[in-house]
Formats: sequence, C-alpha cells, structure tokens
Amino acid sequence: MSAQTILPGTTASGQQTTLGVMGGGQLGRMFVHAAQRMGYFTAVLDPDPVSPAGLVSHFHIQTDYLDEQGLAQLMQRCSAITTEFENVPSPALFTLGAHRPVAPGANAVSIAQDRIKEKAHFVACGVPCAPYAVITTPEQLAGVADNLLPGILKTARLGYDGKGQVRVADRAALQAAWAELKSVPCVLEAMLPLQAECSVIVARGWDGAIVNFPVQLNEHRAGILAVTEVYEGNVTPALASHAVNAAKSIANELQYVGVLCVEFFVVAGENGQSALVVNEIAPRPHNSGHYSMDACDESQFDLQVRTLAGLPLQQPRQHSPAIMLNLLGDLWKDGVTPPWDQVLALPGTHLHLYGKLKASKGRKMGHLNITGATIGQVRDTAVRAAGLLGIAFA
Repeated sequence: MSAQTILPGTTASGQQTTLGVMGGGQLGRMFVHAAQRMGYFTAVLDPDPVSPAGLVSHFHIQTDYLDEQGLAQLMQRCSAITTEFENVPSPALFTLGAHRPVAPGANAVSIAQDRIKEKAHFVACGVPCAPYAVITTPEQLAGVADNLLPGILKTARLGYDGKGQVRVADRAALQAAWAELKSVPCVLEAMLPLQAECSVIVARGWDGAIVNFPVQLNEHRAGILAVTEVYEGNVTPALASHAVNAAKSIANELQYVGVLCVEFFVVAGENGQSALVVNEIAPRPHNSGHYSMDACDESQFDLQVRTLAGLPLQQPRQHSPAIMLNLLGDLWKDGVTPPWDQVLALPGTHLHLYGKLKASKGRKMGHLNITGATIGQVRDTAVRAAGLLGIAFA
C-alpha cells in the first residue's frame, strides 16, 4: 500500500495523526523525536519495557514483532509505519503493508537481511562489490576459488557491527570458520586493499523523488563505527560523484521508499587510482548520518518522517563541517559518568545520549557531534573532546 500525503495535526474526525515505528532502539527514538517535532503522535512496537524509543513515544506497544494483537494495535493507531532496524521479521512488514503504508517495504528489508540476496541485487544494479562466493553446502565450501583467499567469511543473516564475521587466511581456516559459524549460509568475500570506508545516505519518496546527503568518511574499530567526518574534500570529487550515483541506482532499482544508507569500501585500483566497491546497505537511518542532526538544515530522521508521510523532499544542505564520535559503553569505566561538562565546554559540541539504562562494552550509548566554521576548527575540537573521553582520534 502506498501513501497519500499524511499531514501532521488533528484529522477531520478529531484524531491526532500518528506515525508508527517497528523497533525501539536509538534510531527509533530519534525518529520519534523528529516526528513529534513536526506535530505527529508516535507509536512504537518493541518488546523491551525500557526501550529508548518506547520511553519517549506517545504509545508503546510492548509485544513481540510477530504478535498478531500487537500488529493489529499498531495498525489501528497509525496512519503509516516505518522500521528502525533491518532484522524486523519481514512477515510482520508484509502483514502491516497489506493494511497501511509501510516504508521501507518488506521486499527491500528482506534483501538487506540476507547478504546473498543483497550481493545479487548489487550485481543486478551494475554496482561493483567485492569478489565473493556463496557457501551453503560442503560442496560450495570445497569449490571456493583461490582468488577469494585470504577473505572474510560472513553469515548471510543477522550480522552487524562486526558480528557473524571471521577473517580467514587459507582453506583450513575457512573450513574451521564455517564450522564455528554452525555451517549456516554464508558469503565469502575476498580481502581487498582497503584505503578507506565511506557511506552515502539517500531518501526516496513514494513518487520516486530522491535526495542525498554528502559522502561520509567513516572509521570502524572492531567492526563498530567509531568516527565519521563530513566536509568538502573528505573524499575526491570523482569518488563522491560515483558513490552518490551508485547509492541512488541501488535505491531506484529496489523501488525503495524511506531513508537508505549504502556503505562503500575505497580500494586501490589497478591504475593506481582509488576505486569504490559497495559493501552493504542498511534500510534505515544510519550511525554515519547522525552528524546531520546538527550540521544540516534537515536531518536523516526528518527525511525519514517526510518519506513515510509522503511530504515533499528537498535536497538537504550541510551548513557546517562536522565530525561525529560514537560513544560506546566502554566510556563508563567502573560506572563513572564521562566528563560531559568538560566536553560541552568545547565550542561546537552537541551531545546526544540515547536513554539506555545500562552501559556495557561495545554498546552504543550515544554520539557526539562537533561542528564549526572551518574544517581545522572542527578537527581541533574533535581531538580535544576525544582526549577528554579517552577515544582515539588523530
């Protein structure tokens, strides 16, 4: 079901227009805040009684994602429904989509949930990805081509933030890794001469209109995003143009509606020039786009609301250079709160904590956006903030 324009405020029948979100994590929380700021009521379906989004939403439907009564209640309350993470069961999205506009749709989410389908989609779009092989049987394992080793073995489903991935140097290591992963369907990707990582976030409406944020230069540590830098010259103009065009092609081929992040590797090309290969897609707002909350005239969450509600899309404008530092639970050493007062004394710092009640190693607790008039000013502040927090940043 596609959306007509869903305006915020009170309907003719006296009901407040409500937008729903499947999932109650931090992305759902920031979607809820954006929707509420525009005048919508919000409903969250999430089984966690203290989910970050559920705590701030008008309605929190505390059920499993496949619970029939929960889904019926969400449909009854909401004019349209989105999702905040890709592992929402696609059958739930099919059920919702038969009765309400759902963006992104079940088909797009199901492709993002499965690396095998995802790789096939990249090939169909003509967007280069790393050389790979599908491994679902012992015969496919034995038949892996030599040029894919050394490589990275990734589970086809339920892998994120470095989970479900094992680096393998040779065939013996590959066999051991597949056994370690319980012989589930996997994709083996060849190891590439990686120079950098970047991402592009696009927003596509029901009418096919599409806009994009600038290319985001990313640094991951232990498989988790640590730093994002967004300013003119963070990548070459040629790479930026290629990345934006590839991201739009992927979204258009999917007939995607909503906010989509496409992650890329920057690798050394045969001619000595840098080249792009696509890594994966995230059918939702993305950690690397959080800088947009303070550095752009519209954030990725504002565009998530606009695409879901069928509102006009305008090309977002970045008004300040920006650096985003991811804040993991590791910062709360021995339960001690980080020195936010000292961090916020630095110019251009914007703290976003997600309302999670317990900090643990590797858990995303918040992010710090740093903006300023110049790239040099932003980088200097980022170095000082990282030093206060004990985060590595050069």
